[in-house]
Amino acid sequence: MTLDKRIIIVEDDKPLLASVVKYLTLDGYEVTGVSTAHEFYQLLFAESYSVAIIDVGLPDQNGLVLTEYVRNNTSMRIIMFTARASIDDQIAGQQAGADIYLVKPVDFRQLSASIATLLSRLAGPPLPFKTEKPQHWRLFVTHWALETPQGERILLTAKELDFLTLLVATPNAVVSRLALLNKLGYLNNESGSHSLQSLINRLRQKIEFHNTPSPIQTSHSVGYLFKDDITIE
Repeated sequence: MTLDKRIIIVEDDKPLLASVVKYLTLDGYEVTGVSTAHEFYQLLFAESYSVAIIDVGLPDQNGLVLTEYVRNNTSMRIIMFTARASIDDQIAGQQAGADIYLVKPVDFRQLSASIATLLSRLAGPPLPFKTEKPQHWRLFVTHWALETPQGERILLTAKELDFLTLLVATPNAVVSRLALLNKLGYLNNESGSHSLQSLINRLRQKIEFHNTPSPIQTSHSVGYLFKDDITIE
């Protein structure tokens, strides 16, 4: 079984866990199911997976914390399971790093389709070799990655990718805050503005971690722009 078919799910509702594992296995995936964050961490240190399905309400750790760990320390794509359907809860899941947020009861067909969507982004031709000489920025849409002019690769969440795609679609032009809120699915209120700012801050931190100044520039009271040359591949 190839890595892109390997899935790990952590869900404390054991009948639901068994049902999901059975369905996805019949759908052609290699699925490992656990019911606690502790078990999840143990397997994460020993094995490799392409997709993690994480329940928010775990008995030994909040699923949001677990999601943040996976996002910050692995290249796995993340689907979040939860019974919490409010906008604030969905925003919290996105801020933690979830690529897809599914509200229980989950339709298994929708879950399988979501996994296929995430894996399709990881499939396709491999990323080009890292650049040896400094050049412009590169955004790899299929692989959800941003490359710095020095050739360093930065893995992106779905929201980060969408944000960057919106910025670079209009080179050297400011994209309004309202347009970004609408396109990214955030409400035009304090909560939505906080989510947008959190996304931008997280992305800037990822870039600056590689000792590279962030090209994401704020146009105060207007919006944001990507101030350097970039190609989309």
